[in-house]
Amino acid sequence: MTAHEFRRAPLVLVTGASDGIGRETAHQLRATGAEVIVHGRETNRVAAAATAVRTAGAGGEVHELVGDLASLAAVRRLADQVFERFGRLDALINNAGVYMRSRELTGDGFERTFAVNHLAPFLLTHLLLPLLEESTDGRVVNVASVAHQNARLDWDNLQGEHEFSAYGAYALSKLGNVLFTVELARRLGHRVAVNCLHPGVISTKLLRQGFGIQGPDRIEDGAAVAVRLALAPDLAPTTGRYFLSGRPAAASLLAADPRVAGRFYELSCALVDLPGLPRPAA
Repeated sequence: MTAHEFRRAPLVLVTGASDGIGRETAHQLRATGAEVIVHGRETNRVAAAATAVRTAGAGGEVHELVGDLASLAAVRRLADQVFERFGRLDALINNAGVYMRSRELTGDGFERTFAVNHLAPFLLTHLLLPLLEESTDGRVVNVASVAHQNARLDWDNLQGEHEFSAYGAYALSKLGNVLFTVELARRLGHRVAVNCLHPGVISTKLLRQGFGIQGPDRIEDGAAVAVRLALAPDLAPTTGRYFLSGRPAAASLLAADPRVAGRFYELSCALVDLPGLPRPAA
C-alpha cells in the first residue's frame, strides 16, 4: 500500500501527533508518500514533532496545526484552518486523548476527559465532513480503546456529575468513540468510511501517567493499524467497524444497539451545538 495508489498524494490530519502513537502514525503515513498535518496543543511540541517526522526519511510534505481540543471554539478554529490552508482532506485520524486522574471542567463547562476524548473529535469530524465527502476516498479513523468494553453508560452521570472515577471517565469516553463510529457510519452510508480501533496497550505518556503502567505492545504496530484504516484500498468499503489486533472484532454490546448509539449521537450534537446528520431511512 502506497500513497501512489491515489491520483494525488492524500492529505491526512492526525490529532495529538506531537508524541506517542500520533507521531508514529504521522511518520508512517509520510513514509507512504502521504501529506500529513501534525496537530498538537503546544506550538513548540508540534514544531519539534513535525521536524522529527520530516527528517526521518523520504516522504510526503508535513504541515503543522496547533489547537487545544479542550475548547470547542478552538476546535472550530482548527477546522477553519484546514479549510483555509488546504481546502481538501482525505483522511482524519482522531488520535488525541487524555486520562484525567481527577475531575476537571473545561472552559466550556464539560468534564475534561469527555470533552477532549469524545466531544472534540465528534465536533471536528462533523466540521470537516464537507472536505472528506469531496475526497475520492474519504476516511475517518477514531482511536478508541478496549477499555470501552468496561464502560458504564449512566445517562445521568456521563460527565461524572454525581460520581467520578478516572478509569470510568476514560472508559466512557472510549465507548463514546465507538458509539460515534457506528452511528456516524450508519448516517453517512458509504459517502465516507468511518472506523475505530484499539491500538494496543502501548507505553505512551497517557498509559504511564494515567494508568501508571507499562504496556507490552509495540507503538509501530498500533500506528500501522490506523495508517491502514486511513489509506488501504481494500478497506475503502469497510465502515462502522471496530478493529482489534488489526482485524474487525465485536465491540461492546452497547454499540450494537442502534437506540443507544442514536441517543448518544443526538445528545452529543446538542452538547456541541450541531444539527447533526439525519437518521437513515428505515
